[in-house]
Amino acid sequence: MKKTMKLLSLLLTGAIAAASLAGCGNNGEETTNGTDDSASTATQAIKIGGIGPLTGGNAIYGQAVKNAAEIAVEEVNALGGIQFELQFQDDESDAEKAINAYNKLKDWGMQISLGTVTTQPCIALSTELNADRYFALTPSASSTDVLGGQPDKDGNVTIPRKDVMFQMCFTDPNQGVASAQYINEQELGEKIAVIYNNSDAYSTGIYQKFKTEADKLGLNIVSVKTFTDDSANDFTSQLNDIKSAGADLIFLPIYYTPASLILTQADKMMYDVKFFGVDGMDGILTVENFDTSLAEGVMLLTPFTADAQDELTKNFVAKYQEKFNETPNQFAADAYDCIYAIYDACTAKNITADMSHEDICDALIEQFTSPDFKIDGLTGTGMTWSETGEVSKAPKGMVINNGVYVGM
Repeated sequence: MKKTMKLLSLLLTGAIAAASLAGCGNNGEETTNGTDDSASTATQAIKIGGIGPLTGGNAIYGQAVKNAAEIAVEEVNALGGIQFELQFQDDESDAEKAINAYNKLKDWGMQISLGTVTTQPCIALSTELNADRYFALTPSASSTDVLGGQPDKDGNVTIPRKDVMFQMCFTDPNQGVASAQYINEQELGEKIAVIYNNSDAYSTGIYQKFKTEADKLGLNIVSVKTFTDDSANDFTSQLNDIKSAGADLIFLPIYYTPASLILTQADKMMYDVKFFGVDGMDGILTVENFDTSLAEGVMLLTPFTADAQDELTKNFVAKYQEKFNETPNQFAADAYDCIYAIYDACTAKNITADMSHEDICDALIEQFTSPDFKIDGLTGTGMTWSETGEVSKAPKGMVINNGVYVGM
C-alpha cells in the first residue's frame, strides 16, 4: 500500500501553487475548487462534496474543514494523477439546511461525500447518503448514530448500519472512554464534575461513555450538571453547585462557545478549577470577545497538535498559516487526512471520474474495510477502519499554554 501521506512533505510550495481555486456560489454559501475553471478539466475530475457551517456559531469548524480540504485537493491535483474537484456548501450546523445542501451537491454531480462537519446534521444526512449510495468520509461528525448499527445498552440495534458512512474523527464513545482513562492515569483530579449538553447527541454520547468508564476506574464524580442549546448562556447555577461539591476538575464534553462562557463565569465567581475538554473545544481561543487568558491550563484530547515537529505537520501548518493567516485546528487536520485517505483508496481501486457514484461507493467501501488499507496522516499513523466505519488511531493530550496549544 502506498504511503502517499508521507510524500507530501516533499512537495514544493511552488508546484502546489500551480493548481488554482475557483469560487462560485449562492451568495457566498457555495464554493467550488478544481484544477482550473474550464468545464473540460472539471469533467475529468472526481467530484467531492462537503457540507458544514461556514456561517453561524459553529463556523470555525466548517471553515477549518473547507480550508484544509482545499489545500489537500490542490496538492493531490499537483501530483498529476487522479484529479479532484471540491464543492463545499454551508448548512449553518442545521439538519434541514444540510439536506438542502446535499441536494445541491447531487445536482452538481457529486460522486464522493465528506458528509457534514457537525454531528446532528450528519445523522440526518447519513440516511440519505446510504439510500442514494454515496460513499462518505466525515472529518468530524463523531456520533455512532452517524454510522448506525450500534447496539444500545440492552443490545438492541435500533438504527440500521449505514455502510456508506465512515469517520476520520474519533467516535463519541472513544472520546468519553479515553478522557476518563487519561484523567485517571495522569491523576488530574480528586473530585470531578461534569457539565454537558443534554440536547446534543455529540455531548450526550461522550458523557455517557465517560461516566461508565469513570465508574469502572473509580473516579470520584461529585457533580453532574446539564444544559440545552436554549439555556447555553448562563451557567451560574451549575457552577455554584459544582463549587459547593468541592470539584477540582470539570470535564466539559461540549463545544467551544458554551465552554468559553463557563470559563468566563467561573472566573467571575473566583472559582479556581481545572478544565478538561474534548475535540469540540478546539477553537476556544478564537471566540470573539473571549479573554483567552482564562483558557490557560485548559486540557483536552485531540488527534492533532499544530506544534508537532514531524515534517508533514510542519509543512501543513506553514501552508495553512500562509494561506489563511491562522493556525489550523484538529478539524482542519482531520479534513486534510480525509482527502488523502480518499485519494489513496481511489488510487488503489483505479477509480476514474467517469464511474458512477454507486460504483465508486462500492469500491471505496471494499478498500476502506480491507485490513491491508492503512493511512499515515496528520492525525495518526497506520490508521485503519473497521467494518462499522470507525477509525482506529490514538488521541493526544493537549494543554493551552501562553495562548497556544501545546502537546502534553
